[in-house]
Amino acid sequence: MSTLRPDGGNDQHHHPHTLSTLDFQGASSAAAANAMRTELNRLISQVKHVGEEAEDERKMGNFFLLFNRWLAERSKGTKINWDKVRSPPEDQIVPYDSIPKVESSPHLNKLAVLKLNGGLGTTMGCVGPKSAIEVRDGMTFLDLSVRQIEYLNKAKNVNVPFILMNSFNTDEETKRIVQKYTTHNIEILTFNQSRYPRVNKDSLLPTPRHPDGNIADWYPPGHGDLFDSLYNSGLLDQLIDDGKEYVFVSNVDNLGATVDEGILNHMVESGAEFLMEVTDKTRADIKGGTLIDYEGQIRLLEIAQVPSEHVEDFKSIKKFKIFNTNNLWINLKAIKRVVEDRELNLEVIVNHKTTESGEKVIQLETAVGAGIKHFHNAHGVNVPRSRFLPVKSTSDLFLVTSDLYSLNHGELSFNPKRMFNTVPLVKLGDHFKKVNNFMARFNNSPHILELDHLTVTGDVTFGSDVILKGTVIIVANAGSHIDIPSGSILENKVVSGNLHILDH
Repeated sequence: MSTLRPDGGNDQHHHPHTLSTLDFQGASSAAAANAMRTELNRLISQVKHVGEEAEDERKMGNFFLLFNRWLAERSKGTKINWDKVRSPPEDQIVPYDSIPKVESSPHLNKLAVLKLNGGLGTTMGCVGPKSAIEVRDGMTFLDLSVRQIEYLNKAKNVNVPFILMNSFNTDEETKRIVQKYTTHNIEILTFNQSRYPRVNKDSLLPTPRHPDGNIADWYPPGHGDLFDSLYNSGLLDQLIDDGKEYVFVSNVDNLGATVDEGILNHMVESGAEFLMEVTDKTRADIKGGTLIDYEGQIRLLEIAQVPSEHVEDFKSIKKFKIFNTNNLWINLKAIKRVVEDRELNLEVIVNHKTTESGEKVIQLETAVGAGIKHFHNAHGVNVPRSRFLPVKSTSDLFLVTSDLYSLNHGELSFNPKRMFNTVPLVKLGDHFKKVNNFMARFNNSPHILELDHLTVTGDVTFGSDVILKGTVIIVANAGSHIDIPSGSILENKVVSGNLHILDH
């Protein structure tokens, strides 16, 4: 049986991803690391499925490295030195408008598109993968992405593969869903990110007692796991062997993340191994990660890494004008190099959780954008807001289902009839939080071309063809119901109390 060594490797074979530069004996948290290693070896020893032990041992080895890095950072009190944080120099952020627009890129056949598909739709009241939520005209996130790539392949006579990085939460259901695309002109590939054990906050030991135990004891460790998981799945080598050189990565719920051939050309011509699309920060984005210059190196800075006394500074729109959209363009051979050369050292993000039983646990995660510091000629591209259309809530869903956008070959386009390029600020209350409740409260989407701000709280329903303009605030107090009649025009209005119009 193979077991984890103190360096994160194992006794049977050498593997490039389970070796650590950490001096285990010198680590101030050696006792915690030693106890963790013992527990991980116990979990590995319980794996019963033939052929899975080596895979589980490798993943536990990678987790052990991450855990050790976190212990080392914690014991040293390693925090970012705020005095060294600088705005990136101008040549590190290329304006989108300076990139020549092209009808067609000669490099399109070298591209693959990858969507991060590890998340569930629980925050929007849905069961299963978030990508299976219907967002527009009866189409899901996945439907829209597939339609985009299928149209691209047909229109440009290319073969851009469509890749999904699933988690153990979404893999089975996603594989079932994608069967419906088998007759489409698109190659769909999937792979799984790792499954790591949650850690008890007090004991610093893994919460699972058995590898096949409670699924809630495990977690997918953030999208920074993409590099190792793509490599270990064999898919990275397969793509390179197929002549692919670049991958466009984005969140599956970002409806603005479409293939931009101008950016692809810029990547090739600039020799960049990594491009991060950033966009101008608004007050809604103050928590978004930003690009900084740190000791002469471009870095991604997430709010979780910011010392508490500087959080307000981090949120400042004046000091940090841009944020990461998580639309990333990465050179495939460069991914292979940084993984095989063990260069990856992504900042550890500690995610505190409380289980249903009340146990306080931590999840150690990493972000894919943090990899920017490991790639040659890496820089940001400041893109228009239209390339960042995430749907994180029903308030976002309200916007993308409205007449602000039209749908063409799976791609949302901003309505030119809106006078401003900005998107209205929409805040829908708890009655609208779940997708099913949201759908039931609108006969159809209100017309919002002239809307600036909408707040709705309480038990409110909307009739057909309602027009909202300016600032509209609708508040139904507890026990009250407000029914906005069909055809209503609300402009700079506050509606409160009870309102119910009866048909007669």
